[in-house]
Amino acid sequence: MLHTISAFDRLGEENAFAVLARATALAHQGRDIVNLGIGQPDFKTPQHIVEAAIKALRDGHHGYTPANGLLATREAVVRRTLTTTGVEVSPESVMILPGGKPTMFAAILMFGEPGTEILYPDPGFPIYRSMIEFTGAAPIPVPIREENGFAFSADETLALITPKTRLLILNSPANPTGGVTPRAEIEKLVKGLQAHPHVAILSDEIYDVMTYDGEKHCSLLTFPEIRDRLIVLNGWSKTWAMTGWRMGWSIWPNGDKGAHLYDKVRKLAVNCWSCVNAPSQFAGIAAIDGPQDDVDKMMRAFDRRRKVVVEGLNALPGVSCITPKGAFYAFPNVSKTGWKAKKLASALLEDAGVALIGGPDFGILGEGYIRLSYANSEENILRALERIEAFLKK
Repeated sequence: MLHTISAFDRLGEENAFAVLARATALAHQGRDIVNLGIGQPDFKTPQHIVEAAIKALRDGHHGYTPANGLLATREAVVRRTLTTTGVEVSPESVMILPGGKPTMFAAILMFGEPGTEILYPDPGFPIYRSMIEFTGAAPIPVPIREENGFAFSADETLALITPKTRLLILNSPANPTGGVTPRAEIEKLVKGLQAHPHVAILSDEIYDVMTYDGEKHCSLLTFPEIRDRLIVLNGWSKTWAMTGWRMGWSIWPNGDKGAHLYDKVRKLAVNCWSCVNAPSQFAGIAAIDGPQDDVDKMMRAFDRRRKVVVEGLNALPGVSCITPKGAFYAFPNVSKTGWKAKKLASALLEDAGVALIGGPDFGILGEGYIRLSYANSEENILRALERIEAFLKK
C-alpha cells in the first residue's frame, strides 16, 4: 500500500465546485437547474481583452515568462493600484500568479507549521482553513457576525492574537457574506496590530471594486505602518469576468524587513507553476489599461440583481437577509425555516433545481445560512426565488 503524508488527509475542498459538478450532472440528465452556487460572473470577458490575447499568440508570445510575471504586467498592476488606492508600489513587489488561490497557498505555507496559529474569517472562503490545516498550524476562526453587518470586529480579532499567531487573514469585501468592513474599524485594527509586530497580514481584496450604496473599499495598502508585513491578494477573475484565464496578482512587503518574503514566493513559483502563460498576461494588461465600460456595466447589473435578491429572499417564509454591501453574494439567514443549512441547500438542488451553497461549507459560524451568488441573470434569479418559495411552502 502506498503511504502519503498526513497533511494531504487534512486538505479540504471548495464545495462550490462539488455543487457545480452535481448541478452539471443533473442538467445532463435533462433537469432544468438554476445555478446560484458558483461565484463566477455570467458575463463574457470584454472583447478587447480577448483580442489582446489573440494578438499575443499571433505575435509569437508562446514561451516561458519570468516566474514573477512579465515586467509589463507587473507595471500594469502598479498603475492600477495607484489608481484604486492612491498608493505607489514597486513592480519588484508585485507577483503575477495563476489565479488568487496561489497567493493564499504561498502565504499560509510560509507561516503555517505545527505549534503556530493562523487567524482566518469565519464564515469565509473555505480554502483559508483548508490550507491552514494542511500546514499543521491551528486554524483560529475570526467571527464574522450578521449583527455586525458581516464586517469583522477589530476588538474581537485583536483579542484572538497570541504569541503563537503567525498570520492574520482578512477579506473585505467578503465572500461568502458580501460584508464590507468600514475604514474606521480597519484603522482600529491596524492601530492594535502595532502591539503584535510578529503577525503578518494577508488581505484578500479580490472584490475591491465591487461595493454598493456609496460604500468604499479600504485597502490595507493605505496603512504604511504595516506595509513591511502585508501581503495583498487581488486579480482579474471577478472584476473583468476572467475566472477561466487563471490570472491573479499579489503585492508583497517591501523594504529590508519584507523583501525576503517576495523571494520566497518567487522560488515557490519556480518549483511549482514555473510561470503564468504569456497571452493571458497580455490580456491582463489590456484589462487594466483598456476601457472600463464593461466593468461599469457589470457592476450596474450586479447592483440591480442585488436588490432583486434581497427583496425576494426577505419575502420567503422563514428567511431573512441583510443587504450585502459588496462582492456578488447574499448570505440569507434560514434558521427559521426548520432546516439545517446544508440539508436545505442539497434539497433545493435535488428537488427544486436551484444550486446554492450551505453556510457550513464556509465555516463553523455558517450554520443557519446559505450563500446565493447573484452573478447570474435577473431572469434566472427570479426563477430561482420562485422555486425556493414553492419548496418552502410545501
